[in-house]
Amino acid sequence: MMAQTIAKLNKEVSNLQEEIRILRSFLIGMVDKKDKEGEYKPEFVEKTLKAASEDAPYVFSNKKLFLKKLQS
Repeated sequence: MMAQTIAKLNKEVSNLQEEIRILRSFLIGMVDKKDKEGEYKPEFVEKTLKAASEDAPYVFSNKKLFLKKLQS
């Protein structure tokens, strides 16, 4: 009987520890919302996302063509 009680308590403590870990993680995430690198301007984000969705204007097949295009 005593062993069952101890096992039950150990399980409950383990469950509580897991819940506390999850809550702590959630709270830290809510408090520390700011990006460590800073915030991006909305215009920059929109422009970047638009450019990423478009087809690339150039395709380079080798490094010489790439360098030639950079130099022009």
